[in-house]
Amino acid sequence: MAEPRYHEALGLLIQVAMAFNDDMSRSFVRDGLTGARAHALWELRRTGPITQRTLADALGVTARTVTGLVDGMVATGFVTREPHPTDRRATLVTPTPHGVEVADRMAHEQEGFSRALFGGMAPERFDHFVGGLGEILARFEELKAVTEMDAVADAKEVVR
Repeated sequence: MAEPRYHEALGLLIQVAMAFNDDMSRSFVRDGLTGARAHALWELRRTGPITQRTLADALGVTARTVTGLVDGMVATGFVTREPHPTDRRATLVTPTPHGVEVADRMAHEQEGFSRALFGGMAPERFDHFVGGLGEILARFEELKAVTEMDAVADAKEVVR
């Protein structure tokens, strides 16, 4: 039996990731967004107005980071800050009509691109492909968790 071509598979995944990154970067630049701003806008499209704290949690960033991110999005017309209706200490981040328009266009383009990319694939092959990607992502998360645990253990050793 032939040796699995793991290295080749990883190389192809890296090429796909780079192609997606390049394509997304061009789209973001066209819309006046960065990757972080597009991620925030996408989250706001999903949730509607939310507090900065909730947005920070959803994006996996600190409160300080989200403050700068939202500042930039306010300055470029993608969101506004509005008073929270029930908590006077909190502020809601609300997409502007321009922000909603851009997020909706991104969703529409994503739908069209996914159909163009995968539409010619036989259904059974597509199902296997999606299943395989799910396995790869799960394994990646497992490996990441092990690496993080190893880093914590190494840090504890240094402290001792």
